[in-house]
Amino acid sequence: MQFNSDEPSGGSPVDLENEDIIAAMKEMQGYIDITPADFMEIYRFAYNHAVDRIARSMRAEDVMTREVICVHPDSSLVETAERMAAANISGIPVINSNDAVIGVISEKDFLKKMGAEPSGSFMGVVSQCLKNKGCVALPIRGKTAADIMSAPAVTVEAGRPLSGISQLFAEKQINRVPVVDAGGRIIGIVSRADMVHSFFARIC
Repeated sequence: MQFNSDEPSGGSPVDLENEDIIAAMKEMQGYIDITPADFMEIYRFAYNHAVDRIARSMRAEDVMTREVICVHPDSSLVETAERMAAANISGIPVINSNDAVIGVISEKDFLKKMGAEPSGSFMGVVSQCLKNKGCVALPIRGKTAADIMSAPAVTVEAGRPLSGISQLFAEKQINRVPVVDAGGRIIGIVSRADMVHSFFARIC
């Protein structure tokens, strides 16, 4: 099944026309006494129910990335930025010596500390660079992960359904969440990309 990437969440994956419905009905054995509009409505309801069912059945442990790149609270911001850049990720958990998650650092945390307040946007930093002389990152060059991380960290357990994680992303306005065990130790991380890829792999 082909999916339209621009389709809004919860909608049909393809834009069906009446002629598509009529052709499909003709291929079915027997006689179906419904209109194309009725068929379309049934299809959309069925699709939405399938989306909801899959979102409730899949859990964090089913989609999480298990090899998580992390830093420690005393890691320099230079090291932190280098790790994020090398892995092409926009957020990284901060863990203590027991592998327990104590915070999370995102690109926005860097941007805010570099003068992008209050929005924390890249263009906010650009505007500061244009106004000032020198690199706006210089004031945080000697700082550590603990100095800019968001804490306490928002985390989820391995059994959290994807529907709950999606709701958490919306409520907290975050794009990733560490997955922890009963002792708070990191065992994985779930990003929006992980959820989308795993979800569509199940329904395609």
